[in-house]
Amino acid sequence: MQITLNGESTEVPENTTISQLLDRLQFTHDRVAVELNLEVAPRESYNAVELCEGDKVEVVHFIGGGAV
Repeated sequence: MQITLNGESTEVPENTTISQLLDRLQFTHDRVAVELNLEVAPRESYNAVELCEGDKVEVVHFIGGGAV
C-alpha cells in the first residue's frame, strides 16, 4: 500500500504498524517523534496503530541532542 513518508510516496506492506515502519527504517523507537496525519502519535501506541492507504507519516530522528 502507498503512504507518504516525510513527503515522499513510499510502499509498505498491508497492516504495517508504526513500530514495524520504524524497524524497517532502522530507527530506535525512543529517539524519534512520529506524526501521523498531522497528529503526534504517542510512543506507547506504536505497536498498536496500523497504517492505512494514503496515510501521511512524518518521522523526526533525534541525534546527539539535535533533530535530523
